[in-house]
Amino acid sequence: MADEISTLMSNSKGKVVLLRLRNTKTIQGVLQDFDIHMNLTLENAEDISEEKHEQLGKILLRGDNILAVSLPEEES
Repeated sequence: MADEISTLMSNSKGKVVLLRLRNTKTIQGVLQDFDIHMNLTLENAEDISEEKHEQLGKILLRGDNILAVSLPEEES
C-alpha cells in the first residue's frame, strides 16, 4: 500500500494538488516534494478556504496536519 501511495505522489510532482487540513483549511498548490511522513512542499500555494483566496507562495506542510489529498487525474 505504501508503495502505491508513493508512486501516486511521485506521479503528481509538478502538478496541482488539493489538500484538506485538520484546521478546516483547504490548500491548493503545485506538489514539489514529499517524504515518508507525508510532509509536503508546495509551490504557488494558496488558501482557498474562504471566498477571498490568500496567496501563500512556497510552503512546507507537516504530514500529520493533512486529512485528505486530492491528486490530479492521470492522463491516458
